[in-house]
Amino acid sequence: MAHPLLLSLANIDADIRSKGSLHAHLLLALLPVASFIHPKTRVRSLLSDRLVHESLDFVLKPLKVAATVGIMMSDPVGNSHYCFTPLVAYIADTPEQCLLAGISPKASPVLTATYKQFGDPYPHPPRTAAITLDAIKAACEEANPDDFEDFLKAAKRHVLNGVHEPFFRNWPLADPSKFLTPEVLHLFHRLFWDHDLQWCIAALGPDEIDYRFSLIQTPVGYRSFEEGISKLKQVTGRDHRSAQRYTIGAVAGAVPPKFLAAISALLDFRYLAQMPWFDDNTLASVEAALRTFHVNKSTIIAARARWGSNGPLEHWEIPKLELLQNVVASI
Repeated sequence: MAHPLLLSLANIDADIRSKGSLHAHLLLALLPVASFIHPKTRVRSLLSDRLVHESLDFVLKPLKVAATVGIMMSDPVGNSHYCFTPLVAYIADTPEQCLLAGISPKASPVLTATYKQFGDPYPHPPRTAAITLDAIKAACEEANPDDFEDFLKAAKRHVLNGVHEPFFRNWPLADPSKFLTPEVLHLFHRLFWDHDLQWCIAALGPDEIDYRFSLIQTPVGYRSFEEGISKLKQVTGRDHRSAQRYTIGAVAGAVPPKFLAAISALLDFRYLAQMPWFDDNTLASVEAALRTFHVNKSTIIAARARWGSNGPLEHWEIPKLELLQNVVASI
């Protein structure tokens, strides 16, 4: 098993880069997915995390050198330019973002918020590379990085995952709070499917929401849900987007007004945040949508619509929810 590492250029249009058939990405390396034999799970996870960073450190060394001293490159018409290669964006899902940032999964990889603060209605300060490297330095002073179990304890106190030499440490201008950009598939569509839609299913019941979805008259060319949505498995991003189109119409009248306002605000946020360009008015609309959700979100808990494996939940410890604050900052 291996994890592919793909490389592209920031000056390639997004419409081109997002189509695999146009080959705008280069397979740079296959990162190893190793199985370690240490008896403790947390140590095996530590070793896996360190292996990823060491592999990235080795593979990306030429780009780091070019970012430091520059390199001559040709443009499409043959002219040579003196170029530098900063890390502009690293596209990854939420767990991988924490891995790359060297941060504990119970903290934000881009903001200085921990899991108890994920539901705060305001953005926390950015978790810059300097903050993370200072925390790693402090952890290394408290424990030897080669003593895995002791170092893990020190790392936990500093909200780290135990990686003592992150790959970005010697890459000029590389900062996780900047290169870990919002990722639409997981941050928007997957968040909707795993949370928003599940709140609606819990509030109405699976049979009722399936019945309501089956009654919706869908336009030609759009996905229909004749058997409902509660039992769907292995859904794609296209299914996520289709369900978002109908959710408000399906639950309207069956949930409290503030519940509906909270769900509608998150949907508004997702659509507005994907606009091709922004001005002061549209940016204000994005911020207002997220603010509206936080004003009305208590109704979701009051309706006992947030459930975990042990029953109803009374908190908002959702990493992707906190990352929405970074979307506003990134815009």
